[in-house]
Amino acid sequence: MEKKDFETDTRYTIAWRQPDGNVIPATIYVHRTYDPYMIVRMTGSDATLRKIVYADITRIVATESVTAENRRTVPAALLDEKTWRDRTEMSHYASSAARGK
Repeated sequence: MEKKDFETDTRYTIAWRQPDGNVIPATIYVHRTYDPYMIVRMTGSDATLRKIVYADITRIVATESVTAENRRTVPAALLDEKTWRDRTEMSHYASSAARGK
């Protein structure tokens, strides 16, 4: 896969080759795309942001656009390319009084 195959603020169901070599199905929300990788959050999972290299995705099974009111926001500094230079995961939890957290 390549960068042009993915768009930000979109959900994808993919076949993803993990670092141990196993290929698993995953549903991801794409926050940001860069040339060699993208920053995603697994849907239905914890608040862990992950860096996925395009070469590790074997195929796209489904694509779903996300409406403006359902978009997930993350501080821009957490999505900056230099933040991800030497990491593959980052836990992030945000609370909001408006959401009762």
